[in-house]
Amino acid sequence: MTELMLTVMIILLLMGFPMKMPLLSAAVLGFLIYLPNLSLQTVIQQMIGGVKPSALVAIPMFILAADIITRGLSADRLIDVVMRFMGHIRGGLAISVTAACALFGAVCGSTQATVVAIGGAMRPRMLKDGYKDSFTIGLIVNAADLAYLIPPSIGMIIYGVISGTSISELFIAGIGPGLLIVALFSLYSMWYAHKHQIPVHARASWTERLTALRRALWPAGFPVIIMGGIYGGVFSPTEAAAICVLYAVVLEVFVFRSISLRDIPDIALSTGAITSVVFILIAAGAAFSWTLSYAQVPQAIIEAIGLDGSSPLTILLAINIAFFLGCMFVDSIVVILILVPIFAPLIQQTGLDPVLVGVLITLQVAIGAATPPFGCNLFTAIAVFRRPFMDVVRGVPPFLLILLAVTALLVFFPPLALFLRDLAFR
Repeated sequence: MTELMLTVMIILLLMGFPMKMPLLSAAVLGFLIYLPNLSLQTVIQQMIGGVKPSALVAIPMFILAADIITRGLSADRLIDVVMRFMGHIRGGLAISVTAACALFGAVCGSTQATVVAIGGAMRPRMLKDGYKDSFTIGLIVNAADLAYLIPPSIGMIIYGVISGTSISELFIAGIGPGLLIVALFSLYSMWYAHKHQIPVHARASWTERLTALRRALWPAGFPVIIMGGIYGGVFSPTEAAAICVLYAVVLEVFVFRSISLRDIPDIALSTGAITSVVFILIAAGAAFSWTLSYAQVPQAIIEAIGLDGSSPLTILLAINIAFFLGCMFVDSIVVILILVPIFAPLIQQTGLDPVLVGVLITLQVAIGAATPPFGCNLFTAIAVFRRPFMDVVRGVPPFLLILLAVTALLVFFPPLALFLRDLAFR
């Protein structure tokens, strides 16, 4: 069954069909051939059930907030405040890019929006300062991955819905690894700047710093609203997403006046187009995953590759390898939808913490966004920076090694991810 479904998916992908068609076709084919006694309406029910969880409402809300912010002034103000504090350090401009990606990622939750907003503003500055374009693009597309780890994270929301894991716990567990990546990227940037003798900027005065800090207070309210509201018990992650949209409208329309109310329908239309693609994938993935689960394909795969009865460490390594390889070739949402149900029995059997597993999966999804051949950040960079594919991927390897090192640290030292979770919820 598995071989036939995978063959159908690969053939349809090679023929150029969008990913939702291979998923649906494989699910329906497997259903008709191997489960003929059940009504085909069951597939429709599973698709509808896949998009019914209320937590998924947060996804279009966060996407809409990101669209509003990207068209406004929030990104520029976040970049400016980081530059005022870090610009005078050797490698300070590169460190500022990393920090700005983390801050903007905490505002929008989208890696591609972060590439556009931060990369569009910072790449010309880095090139002017003497950074090689390969390093510059490599840093931008990989630092944008922080939007997946530092909440809000669309990947964490989807994983939480599929696995039944607390989204609030996933959000707070992603902060530690995200900050670790910021620190390691910054250290590498400092080494690179010293090696290539990149000039430093004049130290900003405290007056300039305070002015920039005051200008960035409004955009900095986004992570405060999300994290403070959720962990203060004021509202749920889904409600936090809706409040973020309201805050983004107030900020960009009435405070900064960077967009007008007339622009909101166009922005909402763009959000609707993106959201529809995401939800169609989720629905198709739900039908595909249910067909696999009903036919006990996960158990068969686990037995075939010899993971049944393996140690928790072996299971974690297998999960990381599977998601890393999968996200190199297929959209991250699809990989989560397909692989999480396959590994779910093993996670339960071995007693692995689902929050730790969720953070590791999200990290692999983030890595996949900037890994050849099909990382979405790479193609976003190609479109935004107008550079060929090989020029974009040339600077990726050093940052990829850092991200894989963080993966290893999380596998062998889980408290790096779980400390804040345990502090907040235990």
